[in-house]
Amino acid sequence: MHGIGKVSEHAAAGLIAAGALVTWVAVGIATGFPAWWDNMLFVTSSSVTVVMVFALQHTQARQQAVTQRKLDELLRAQPTADNRLIALEGASDGELGELTDLSQANRERALGTDAPPPVADLPK
Repeated sequence: MHGIGKVSEHAAAGLIAAGALVTWVAVGIATGFPAWWDNMLFVTSSSVTVVMVFALQHTQARQQAVTQRKLDELLRAQPTADNRLIALEGASDGELGELTDLSQANRERALGTDAPPPVADLPK
């Protein structure tokens, strides 16, 4: 999937697709748009669409995983960070709700004062 993603991200891929489309129309005009031409267009466009959906999903999932690992490393590097936030995407719904409530309480406390809350006030 990496290869498909690398090839399809270049501007030349769009130009090649446009050229293929123009060629396909020219073949259709030259042959009088026979039934096979129409069927091949549907099969080809459907096949390319399915492959590209999977390539896009793979690329997005990979980018999301990379971003998540970078954020985890930033949290790990901060001595006062709440380590429960590392790999939070694997937490249960209950744990996620509890941490969301805690974050909301910390936000409200921070908005109520100019100074950040003391580290000792953060439950771990």
